[in-house]
Amino acid sequence: MESLSNMYRRARRKAFNFFDRVSFILRLLFQALSPLWSWILRIPGVEFLCLRARLLCVRVQKLASLTWRGSRNEQSEKNQWENGFSSDEEGNRVGPYSGPTARSPSEVPEIPDKPPEVRVENEFSGNEYRVDETDDFYCDYDSTWETEHEKEKESPPRRRTYQSRRNRTYKFTRFENAAKDMQNYRHDYPNLHRTRHFEQENDEKPNLRFYLRKMASLPDEIYIDQFHNEWKGKYAKLEHTHSYIQWLFPLQEPGMNSEAKTLTKQEIQDFLDSPTARKNLLESYKLMLDFYGIKLENEETGEVARAAHWSDRFQNLNNHTHNNLRITRILKCLGTLGYRHYQVPLVRFFLEETLVKGELQRVKDSALSYFLFAVLDKQERRKLLKFAYDNYDDTEPFVWCPKKIQDAWSKPWQEQDQFSSGGNGWDNTSTYNC
Repeated sequence: MESLSNMYRRARRKAFNFFDRVSFILRLLFQALSPLWSWILRIPGVEFLCLRARLLCVRVQKLASLTWRGSRNEQSEKNQWENGFSSDEEGNRVGPYSGPTARSPSEVPEIPDKPPEVRVENEFSGNEYRVDETDDFYCDYDSTWETEHEKEKESPPRRRTYQSRRNRTYKFTRFENAAKDMQNYRHDYPNLHRTRHFEQENDEKPNLRFYLRKMASLPDEIYIDQFHNEWKGKYAKLEHTHSYIQWLFPLQEPGMNSEAKTLTKQEIQDFLDSPTARKNLLESYKLMLDFYGIKLENEETGEVARAAHWSDRFQNLNNHTHNNLRITRILKCLGTLGYRHYQVPLVRFFLEETLVKGELQRVKDSALSYFLFAVLDKQERRKLLKFAYDNYDDTEPFVWCPKKIQDAWSKPWQEQDQFSSGGNGWDNTSTYNC
């Protein structure tokens, strides 16, 4: 009898191919009717409905292309390779693929067929950080607490238990949905080669040409230097125009602008090799930081701080939550196009503003579910989670980390409280007899 995981994979492939064909046909149709379509979009409400419909299609397409992690009692990695399956950078089963291993979004390894190793410091490598699938807040799509040693060590199969998951809330479900998207990004889109089956490869490299000022963005027809020189400080234009962010921060996944193209592997490599393109990307980052009331203090480390006009811009962030999607795109793009070390300072900034200083309360959930899990460095991601847990003060549970690890983090505080209250068994009023 066919296993449940194989049935899931086959259904996933069929769904993905279906939506890929639909997307390809709609793209051809809209390109043929682009003059008429531009007039139709001027009708009040039509553009909003189209954006919502496209967002739904993109989400369904992403769901169909997710990596199935499966349970621990499935076939071993050796059997996966014998059956013609490849693995992504963290050893998860991806699907049939005969080509080379996809390269990391932030760096190109010297040997393309060998995924980069993830070094984990001793700070988070003890037994208390080994997560069981029966944990209340275990997430199937979050590999933050997995280690290579844990995968290599054989253990008896466990039956997954859902009895202990009574504490799961709507907030956890929202995080789990976000984790699917963020893991797909961190694993460098393991099913990306399937999207190229029905879609012609971007040989012209439009994103690179845009950043080298060899072409303008579409449909706005604005060059990169115009964005940097003429749009800075034009906050209303930056807020209400929705077709530029896909050009300023391109990704390997589609966005809301149908005329913006996704990045290709070769385009990423050429972008990383171009000092001009990377310099212009840094200027785009500064442009958006200024829009959000943030300034880049150190170009070497990526450290950021509040700008002089932060109060008004923070209010705008709270009033227009679609900027959370933009910030997630910016973080992904930084990791893909050579500014991986910029991810941690920006995420740390938003965690401090939301959890410590009490600002940007409508950004807090996105910072915990999306921003934090866009960080490619697993060890830094763990440190950020520890910082978030230590400063989390809410009536709802902290769902972004397994309960076992939360207990390990809480233990030192409990021991300190016990010692401070005299719970060490000593009588604080007693004196030594001489």
